[in-house]
Amino acid sequence: IDLDTARQELEEFIPHVKNISDSSIKKMAGRDLTRFKEFKKQGIAVKFGRFTQKENKQIQKNVEEFLSLTGIDSAEKLLFTSRYPEDKDTINRLKAKHQFCEKISAGIPRPWRLIYYRARKMFDPNNYKGRYTKEEKEKLKMYQALHGNNWKKISELMSRSNLSVAMKYSEIKSPINYGAWTKEETQRLMNAVKEVLRKKLKTEDPSSFSVEESNTDLWVGREQLYQTLPWTEIETKVGSRYWRQCKQKWNSILTSKLTRGQHLYKEINGLQAKIDLIKRLYETKAEDANEVNWDELSNAIGDFPRAYVMSRFYKLKVTSVPLWKSKTFSEIIDYLYEKKLPELEEKL
Repeated sequence: IDLDTARQELEEFIPHVKNISDSSIKKMAGRDLTRFKEFKKQGIAVKFGRFTQKENKQIQKNVEEFLSLTGIDSAEKLLFTSRYPEDKDTINRLKAKHQFCEKISAGIPRPWRLIYYRARKMFDPNNYKGRYTKEEKEKLKMYQALHGNNWKKISELMSRSNLSVAMKYSEIKSPINYGAWTKEETQRLMNAVKEVLRKKLKTEDPSSFSVEESNTDLWVGREQLYQTLPWTEIETKVGSRYWRQCKQKWNSILTSKLTRGQHLYKEINGLQAKIDLIKRLYETKAEDANEVNWDELSNAIGDFPRAYVMSRFYKLKVTSVPLWKSKTFSEIIDYLYEKKLPELEEKL
């Protein structure tokens, strides 16, 4: 299949295909296109976004079956082959012989690369190692001085994931200020967010920008304001706060602006909002967070941005549900409905 045909056929399943590089299109034509067509015959749409619990279990099953088929003795060897140079050639031969790409993505209507990245995140033993010790922080600073921002190299030296070392370095290098935000800091944050949003929108749709518009205010949908932003870049522009503080401050600004100054989640309004949220979630009978229509839910409980409501739900489950990490989504909702809701209603 030629490149233009592949791109044209993939466009049916992937709306943003025009932004994907030629080399990635070629890989997707080989690894994904046939699968996507099969899913279409079954009436199943290609998915993006957060993985569901059901999909995570399918990935686990696919990995375990591939290990059993090939005799490779661990998921880490299969998914992080470069960590085992002495076994690398043998593992790669087995992966090619037994069609690793097809096997690991079996039963999951998503692009192969996203499934592969999710599997790596699930099975990386370096992802869940707790807090950094003082010695680790010193090592991290030393390795960064030696290798710059080569987080792949540093993650191997420290036996931590790439994301973990990058974010931790960002945190420890910043001149952390735990006091109240000054007007100057807040303005720097607003300017930094505006700058990265402008760059992001210009990249996504260059035709919508002109030279004359470069200094005008941006008009963006509120959902775009809640999208993931490059916080380490924003942190650098702010200069006096690390990335997590910038993110929290930005979210608090949005909450204040977009709710027109209402005191949400405080006193009576807060209690009522939590009650409405729990009731609505219970009524959906969803088995997974991805089955919830968050836009519809957000409008129903007060016309808030969906990301704001999702963050409120996260805070509610973390503070109210014991051992929430070990519970399914539906178990969390049931607990909130049966245990937390009566307590909130009595308090109200």
